Amino acid sequence: MSTATARTTIELMKPPELEVVKMTKQFGTFTALDDVSLHLKPGTFHALLGENGAGKSTLVKCIMGFHTPTSGEVLIDKQSRTIDSPRDAHKYGIGMVYQHFTSVPAMTVAENLVLSRFDSPNLINWKEEYVRLEAFMQTAPFQVPLDIPIAQLAAGQKQKLEILKQIYLQVRILILDEPTSVLTPQEADEVLGLLREEVTAGKLSVLIISHKFREVMAFCDEITVLRKGKFAGHGLVKNLTVSDMAEMMMGERREPQRVEKTVLLNPKPVLQVQNLHADKENGVEAIKDINLTVNSGEIVGIAGISGNGQRELVEVLAGQRPATSGQVLVNGEVYTATRAEMYRHQVFSLPEEPLRNACVPHMSVAENLALRTFDRSPQAKGGMLLVFKAIRQMAQGLINTFKVKTPSPDTPIGNLSGGNVQRAVLARELSGDRINLLIAANPCFGLDFAAVEYIHGSIVESRNRGVAVLLVSEDLDELLKLADRILVISEGQFVYESTTRDADFATIGQRMAGH
Repeated sequence: MSTATARTTIELMKPPELEVVKMTKQFGTFTALDDVSLHLKPGTFHALLGENGAGKSTLVKCIMGFHTPTSGEVLIDKQSRTIDSPRDAHKYGIGMVYQHFTSVPAMTVAENLVLSRFDSPNLINWKEEYVRLEAFMQTAPFQVPLDIPIAQLAAGQKQKLEILKQIYLQVRILILDEPTSVLTPQEADEVLGLLREEVTAGKLSVLIISHKFREVMAFCDEITVLRKGKFAGHGLVKNLTVSDMAEMMMGERREPQRVEKTVLLNPKPVLQVQNLHADKENGVEAIKDINLTVNSGEIVGIAGISGNGQRELVEVLAGQRPATSGQVLVNGEVYTATRAEMYRHQVFSLPEEPLRNACVPHMSVAENLALRTFDRSPQAKGGMLLVFKAIRQMAQGLINTFKVKTPSPDTPIGNLSGGNVQRAVLARELSGDRINLLIAANPCFGLDFAAVEYIHGSIVESRNRGVAVLLVSEDLDELLKLADRILVISEGQFVYESTTRDADFATIGQRMAGH
């Protein structure tokens, strides 16, 4: 091979240079992106950071052709390019892995790979396709069996397949949107580590949206930070600390809110779950022989990858799913989560998917905030006559305290963004004068850093007042920060328990993965 030919081959393999120049995107009167620039150098691992609502998703959707920018341009190897669709983006070697899986569950890995091609033929010669697919798998960074239906894959394998589809399409720039949210710590390190090798070898450039500083520090070369739709900073990871990154994102340097934990004398069991079983919607058993005790003045954390029974457990405790056997006790009494029992025992809950599980979408924000208290003074007279002025005044106070973004208290709560629905539910549940038991499921999902700090502080302060807290979260860092004890749930059963102080990070990851 001549030197010129070798050079041409290397250049063809090299990822293109991607630049976003002075990009603005407006939706009506709202400016989601304001004069933002970004430079992804060939063969680098670049993190895009920012709080929720900072403009990260809008930026990558403009790169991928989902949105047409109001102004600004995308340069590929210094040439301005018009990208009107993901097909156009693919033409320039750009592909994206989204937060949610896009594979067809009933089809095999092989079928999904072929289906992902923009030039997928109408008539497929599977013998020839398998030869090509097996050759591809031999050079791929991850190995996923070709003949297995997607529905039978674990979450980690499904995420690997999403990335493999883009590599199979021969993309040279890979955009990842929170790719490790469904992975165990070990799986996250494996996936990002293997992609890091592809980047280091010069085969790929990666632009990753992430909120996990540990992963950014371990795998990324550079960062670009957005704040409120504007460019807020850029730098080489090797020259930055986590505090530096947080300062760019937040706009000011702040120490995390610290709430000292106190030791409660003579703790008493508040929540006792005994031999509990419950089914999924399709009749398959979701939780199996669950036993759990949460004492007063204690935060018990439940860790696990989504889909391992934690949602069903919380729904049983919240009265939204029947148990098939076993029982729940609160303060030593059988508890079935009726409204009367919740009030008597002062049980409060923050469920997943709050719009579906904790709200009435067509009712106003004020009415939803009053669901706990509408039949008690001063919001009602005689338990029957509602005092709407008092309901609205109470709602306005909670809206201000919890910074719920709503046009007015009278706006239907279903019109709010997901993060603001969560804030409204948090406001209702955490504002009680007396709380004995708090059941929280992913309470900070969709909230910005300041709100997360506030909620974490509120949970720990509740615990310090003697509240028993059951905290279910897919964010292991959150559990390790807040919980006194931690349990891991896998395939509907508890497979690990330890005090947080003595918890072994590697073992937790293995148990979360089902090992």
